[in-house]
Amino acid sequence: MSATPTPLASQLLIALPALSDTNFSRSVALICQHDGDGAMGIVVNRASEYTLGEVFGQMGVDGGGDDLRSQIVLAGGPVHPERGFVLHDGGMQWDSTLAIADALFLTTSRDILEAMARGEGPDNAIVALGCAGWGSGQLEHELTENDWLTAPSDAELLFDLPLDARWHAAAGRIGVDFAHLADYAGHA
Repeated sequence: MSATPTPLASQLLIALPALSDTNFSRSVALICQHDGDGAMGIVVNRASEYTLGEVFGQMGVDGGGDDLRSQIVLAGGPVHPERGFVLHDGGMQWDSTLAIADALFLTTSRDILEAMARGEGPDNAIVALGCAGWGSGQLEHELTENDWLTAPSDAELLFDLPLDARWHAAAGRIGVDFAHLADYAGHA
C-alpha cells in the first residue's frame, strides 16, 4: 500500500536560528500529515526525560532488552504530551497506523510497543511523547515568515543520527550551514 502524498507530508521542517518559540527553537519536525485542516508533525531531535523502559513500565508492557529499554523517548511536541507516537518503517500491520511515505509510518496504537518489547517490531522505530500541530493555513504562514526551512526526510536522519546532530544535518541536506547565518532574517 503506498501513501497518498499531502503537500508537506514526509518533509522535514527545520527551525531557522531566529525562531524564538521555545517549543521549536533549533528543532527538526517531520510532517506526518498536512491538508486543508492544518498539519501534524513529530519533533525528531528533542529528548524527553523518559526512556522506553519507563514508558513500558507505565503501560504495563513487559519485555525488551536493555538496548531497547534504554532508548530515549523523544519530546515530539507540545500537543498531546501524554500520547505516544511511533515513527517507523516496516509497514502498516498495527491497529492505528498512518502512511507518511512509502517506507515511513506513524503508529499510535499500543500493539506496536508490545511487538517491539517481544522483539517483533519494525527494524527502525523512534518513540515520541506529544506532537506538533498547526491549524489551517498556520504552517503556510510560518513558512512565508521565514520561520522554517523544508527538506526531504530520510531514514538515516530519522533513525541513525544522534539527536544533537539532526538540526545541522537536516539543513545540510539542502546546502544550508547555520554557522554562516545570522540569528535573524530580514524581510524585503
